[in-house]
Amino acid sequence: MIPSTFEEWVNCITNDCGIPLNAAFASGRLSVLEDKNKAETKLFIQKYGEDHWKNVVQWYQRVANN
Repeated sequence: MIPSTFEEWVNCITNDCGIPLNAAFASGRLSVLEDKNKAETKLFIQKYGEDHWKNVVQWYQRVANN
């Protein structure tokens, strides 16, 4: 299932994947996802779509800024 809300996404990252979601992790992911020229970001957009990519970037920004 692809999360459609921030809460679903947090649950997916922390519970399903077992990844601690903190500002440092979020900042690291943003350094990749905010650069649309990176191969990983291109693949993410290709696989999940531009709308979901935008959501995920916003969600990581939300975590990074708290």
